[in-house]
Amino acid sequence: MKEFAMIYHSEPMGEIKLTPEGNLVVSKEWENWMGGIAAQNKLVSPGMRLGNEGRTIKPGNVITNGPYAEVKEIVGGLSIFRAESIEDALELANNCPILNVGGNVEIRDIIQMNG
Repeated sequence: MKEFAMIYHSEPMGEIKLTPEGNLVVSKEWENWMGGIAAQNKLVSPGMRLGNEGRTIKPGNVITNGPYAEVKEIVGGLSIFRAESIEDALELANNCPILNVGGNVEIRDIIQMNG
């Protein structure tokens, strides 16, 4: 099996305040989805959620505010998992909760570096 990264993209949401009930629903959706992948023994790293604050450094020591691409999209987090193929990886990502709120999931194969 190969390892893949699921990279979660969305537009910056700022400091959205969910009700306690809304927060529980969102958390449960992610927990159920990740739990399903873990139950298949395909989850390598459950993931990290990234904040909205950041800077980008470019050649020539040019520093820009925000972790945004030109389209103001942010990487909200990522997970590492195992799959037989890119098609299998896409199938795992198909039910990701971020898709329910207009975000998207980028799937990338991981190339192990020999150091």
